[in-house]
Amino acid sequence: MTDLNACIMTDAKSAIGIDLGLRYSCVGVCRHQDKVEIIPNEGGYRTTLSNVAFTPTKCLTGIDGRDHATTNPANTIHEVKRLIGRRFNDPEVQKHIKRSSYKVIKGAYGLPKVVVEYKGKQKEYSPEEISSMHLVHLKNLTESYIGTTVKDAVITVPSYFNDSQRQATKVAAHLAGLDVLQIIDKPVAASIAYGLHMITDETNVLIIDLGYVTFDVTIVTIDKKGKLAVKATGGDTCFGGLDMVDLMVDHFVKEFNRKHQKQMDIAGNLGALSRLKRGILLAIQNLISHAETTISIDSLYNAIDFYASITRDKFEEINNSFFSKCTETLASFLRDAKIYNTDVDHIVLVGVFTRIPKIQQLLREFFNVNELLKSINVVEVVAHGAAIHAANLIHKKREKTKTLPIIPLLQTVPLSIGVDAHDGVFSVIIPRNTPIPTANEKIYFTTFDNQRSIPFNVYQGERSRAKDNKWLGEFEVAVSPAPKGKSKVTVGFSVDVDGTLNCKVKELTTGLKKEFIIYHNKEKISHEVIKKMVKDAEKYKMEDQEYIKIMHARNVLKEYIYNVQRRIKTIGSTDKTRLHAKEIKKMETAIEAANQYIDKNQELADVDEYKKVQYQLEKLCVDVIAQLV
Repeated sequence: MTDLNACIMTDAKSAIGIDLGLRYSCVGVCRHQDKVEIIPNEGGYRTTLSNVAFTPTKCLTGIDGRDHATTNPANTIHEVKRLIGRRFNDPEVQKHIKRSSYKVIKGAYGLPKVVVEYKGKQKEYSPEEISSMHLVHLKNLTESYIGTTVKDAVITVPSYFNDSQRQATKVAAHLAGLDVLQIIDKPVAASIAYGLHMITDETNVLIIDLGYVTFDVTIVTIDKKGKLAVKATGGDTCFGGLDMVDLMVDHFVKEFNRKHQKQMDIAGNLGALSRLKRGILLAIQNLISHAETTISIDSLYNAIDFYASITRDKFEEINNSFFSKCTETLASFLRDAKIYNTDVDHIVLVGVFTRIPKIQQLLREFFNVNELLKSINVVEVVAHGAAIHAANLIHKKREKTKTLPIIPLLQTVPLSIGVDAHDGVFSVIIPRNTPIPTANEKIYFTTFDNQRSIPFNVYQGERSRAKDNKWLGEFEVAVSPAPKGKSKVTVGFSVDVDGTLNCKVKELTTGLKKEFIIYHNKEKISHEVIKKMVKDAEKYKMEDQEYIKIMHARNVLKEYIYNVQRRIKTIGSTDKTRLHAKEIKKMETAIEAANQYIDKNQELADVDEYKKVQYQLEKLCVDVIAQLV
């Protein structure tokens, strides 16, 4: 479908599209009409391992660092994308540390640091620095291939990446000397590669991305104007093709032990395990196009050679549980997204393991379709789309024209973003599923006399009580001292095309403004977390509604107390002579009792109790103040 994706003819510096993968990365450039070129690495391969290895003399990337995962595991950094933009105590970071061969420590501000031996010294690097080393390698490969300097890039990330992870990716690119034109979601890039943005009817595109260690499922919607929006994302970030490899390892170890009457401790021999996995991966690749293949490894264990043949049928039998989980994960995703099989118009395949015939058969049967979009190499399709988008963006940036249409991307805010109002209620500023880029603002008032600042805690989620949502950060705005409710500030949130959360505040009395980015660096808002938070919001809907009612009754009582106290202060000396001191004292005592009731019920009484206290206070105060009318 290249006719739908006309690239820009350039004779100047080119912009590139980078699929920055967890295990492998791929780079594309669109320099000539109707043509995307995928950049080969120094070995001629069109994907490059994302590892970075450190030796006593040098830092190795690409093919040079490929074999160090087994020979120098403590100093070979892999899957650093699982660390980027997260804190050290993040459960996902801790899970990654437990299964990694390299050391990760808690650095400044609670952020993870990778520790390696390099040039005879112990060095500490942030995930962004490690990622930048890999990006420098990709940048150099591209410059060598096209013969010009590369500065601008579109970089793809998983749809579930949150603001912190996207911002950290941009930092890594900046360290590598790249200007990021835009961060876009991988499924959106895959849709662009097939020209689906040119469709003029409302369309649902399902992107199946089955890689080595992740299984991502995404629905991208396209409206009549060609706007692409990620409608839903799901899957499993800790399940992928290597789980299939593990099943085959177990099978062949049992075969080895049965044949040679030995107890092969494969887990204790990393070299043997690595070579067996490589042989299995090669066999899986061969079985994509052949009905049978062999695995042959010299001196696999205790100087014993390993040889085995396997058919495609046997391969599918061994991995039956894997294929079942793929189907179950897909079905669960569609249920949560409230999408029927028949709602899907196109299915795009991404990731090396979607080449497997059994996977494609399951998808055809599941959706009752004949066609799957796979004509573009499934490993390169994301970089392909990113390159097309980069060419369009750089054309707009440099030529300031609209000769070719700029592809409109419409991503959404996955969860509502707002602040803790003074009463603990979550005040939403940007609602969930709002298309980005977006901006919105609200006005907030002081809550007591002569208040000098208003503190704000920022949250993301769907619960009515602020503390039940995910805390993102905090800020404070100075205000002019004045009576309660007189000083006010405008709080404005905006989410840019990269998903970065920006904040603008303005103190309306003085006109003073303040702008900043909210760096929350907390645990990722993955699709699993989003799904749970939305379900919790539905589960506790009645409880949250009751909380809102209680807080309303509490605030009404507090406001009434405040107004009565102000009225007492304004009573003049003449008025006081008309009131008995005993009556004034009775009113002041009642107000104090009401305040004590509020203070003692921080865990919240029920609505009726607050109304009862207010009714008793109103009855007394109205009778007393009425004497002045």
